[in-house]
This record gives sequence, C-alpha cells and structure tokens, in this order.
Amino acid sequence: MRGVISPQGFDAIRKQAMVRFGLAALMIPAIIFAMAGTIHYWQGWLYWMVLSIPMIAAAIYFLRTDPELLRRRMKFQEKEREQQTIVLLGYVVLVAGFLAIGYDLRQNGLNQVPVYAVLAADIGVLLGYCLILWVFKENRYAARTIEVEEGQKVVTTGPYSIIRHPMYLGVLVMYLLTPIALGSWLAVPIVSLYIPLLVWRIIDEEKVLLRDLPGYHEYRMNRPYRLLPFVW
Repeated sequence: MRGVISPQGFDAIRKQAMVRFGLAALMIPAIIFAMAGTIHYWQGWLYWMVLSIPMIAAAIYFLRTDPELLRRRMKFQEKEREQQTIVLLGYVVLVAGFLAIGYDLRQNGLNQVPVYAVLAADIGVLLGYCLILWVFKENRYAARTIEVEEGQKVVTTGPYSIIRHPMYLGVLVMYLLTPIALGSWLAVPIVSLYIPLLVWRIIDEEKVLLRDLPGYHEYRMNRPYRLLPFVW
C-alpha cells in the first residue's frame, strides 16, 4: 500500500468508497431504464455492465493498493473559479445528453442503432475506461479536481509518455460513444458540446500546472500534444 494511512483513515475511505461506488452502480441502471421506459432494453443492461464491472473491480483494487488515490477521486469541490464554471457547464451538457437519449428512445424506438454499432460503441466505452484506469495506475495524483499537492511530481510514464492529458482522452471517448451504446443518434451532437468544455478545462489546468508543479514546463516541451497525437 503506497502512502501511510491510519487504520481510522483507511476505514473512512473504505466506507466512503463503498457508499459512492455502490450508489453509482445502482443509480446508473435506474437512470438508464427510466429513460427507456422499460427494463426490456438490452443496450442498457450491456452498458451498465460495461461501466459497473470495471468500476467495482478498480475500486477494490485501489482500495487495497492505493487508497489515497480513491480519496482524491472522491473529492468534487474545485478550488479554481474557472474550473468550477467548466464543471457546472459539463453537468449541464451531461444532463442534456441523457434527456436527449431518453427522448430519442421513446420517440424513435430502442433499436434504431444497429447492433454492430451498439457493440462497437460499448467496446469503445470500455477501452476509454481502461485508459482512465491505466492513468490511475501510473499517476496516483490523478485527482478529480484541479490542484497540485505537496510532493506531487510530473509523471512521464505509460500514457503520459505519449500525450499530456490521457485521462481526458478516455473521458472524451466514453462521453461521445455513450449515446450510441445506449441506442441513440440524436444525443451525439449534444454530448459533443463537451469537446470545447474539455479543451477549455485542459488549457486552464495547464496554467495551474505550470504555476504550481515543478518540472511541468520541461515536460510540456518534450510532449507537444495535449489530447490527440499529431492533432492537439
């Protein structure tokens, strides 16, 4: 186990993780089937499994190997004012996207997206999630909020050897493919509104990292691409 955590601190992290990940595993299907208006919705069941199984497995793994990472991932309050605005707008896009999925399913049916496209999208969502978990494995300071902690160092291994913000690439893949995995074309352009927000978040985050994280300027010079190799 990396880091020194008291037994009381470990128990607190474990309880918090059990509550949050357990609620997530229950809320995801509740939202999905409420959107579809039925539980006879194989796309929803598959998407739920694609998200929930690796999520629970990862929570158990990191609880055993690096509970401090879980503690950081369960912090939601952004300190930077600009990031607070970005996060709020991101929630708006997410809610609008799921409302569009629900509307599309009820108006146009559950099977408008071909099976092969749904399966391909679910594979993409899983790969995006795996990329995020790879980031967690390489960078124990990959917090949900934008801040630099004492002792934090620049990570240059794993996916960070290719692009500077690999976690956001995984998030973007998951976001963009979720409507297709759930059987909706209509919601894709709405969810795509998250792209400019993510670009904004990355640009603002790099200001914080350049200001507070020693060695980040040199790392940025050696890794020219933020999100997509040879693109940006």
